[in-house]
Amino acid sequence: MIAVKGLRKTYSNNGLAVEVLKDLNCKVYPGEIIGVVGASGVGKTTFLHILGTLDRPTAGSVMHFGENVFSWSDAGISRFRNDELGFVFQFHYLLSEFTALENVMMPCLMAGESWARSSEMAEEILVDLGLQERFMHRIGRLSGGEQQRVALARAMVRKPRLLLADEPTGNLDERTGNRVADLIFELNRRYGTTVIIVTHNLDLAGRMGRSIGLKDGRTFDLEPSQLKGFGVGQDG
Repeated sequence: MIAVKGLRKTYSNNGLAVEVLKDLNCKVYPGEIIGVVGASGVGKTTFLHILGTLDRPTAGSVMHFGENVFSWSDAGISRFRNDELGFVFQFHYLLSEFTALENVMMPCLMAGESWARSSEMAEEILVDLGLQERFMHRIGRLSGGEQQRVALARAMVRKPRLLLADEPTGNLDERTGNRVADLIFELNRRYGTTVIIVTHNLDLAGRMGRSIGLKDGRTFDLEPSQLKGFGVGQDG
């Protein structure tokens, strides 16, 4: 389970303290798939980055699987991030000079897996995502939807316990975005991966059992019928 308690995040802007997140409290249960929604600029990405240990809170705790990760050393946090978390962003951040297979192998190689084992793991997840004909294609030869599927494969290749996705369908047309969303839901069912998705897409948010709404720096548990009041379905 992920438990957030008393989370605050303050930035300095021209010498002035700007509190983006104020006393956030929420829980996410194993295997759950939830949305994080809210109007543009309310701190959704900041919240996701803190959950993913890419940023530190100013105050409060983030408990991952019973452990307060921000009490660890930087090296411990990095190991946790690499071993337990997967990330998908609005832009794929794939390396254009490498093939789809090589891009997906990289997290495995960085974790110390052999080339053969890394290739085996990458091929397995690429097949799961319908990309068996694209192993040796360089990124520039893939469509936008295929690129995002490769990014999803890279995030999931080591079977992380938590997948964090920031507007994963934001740069895609409706049909392609729906395909990518379907695959995220399928991976959630197949592997039991906990999934947290930042989105302003009303249809995508409505497919989730519940969403966490951010407003005025605080969190609110939302049912699908409440989404429009939190900026969902609007650009930004």
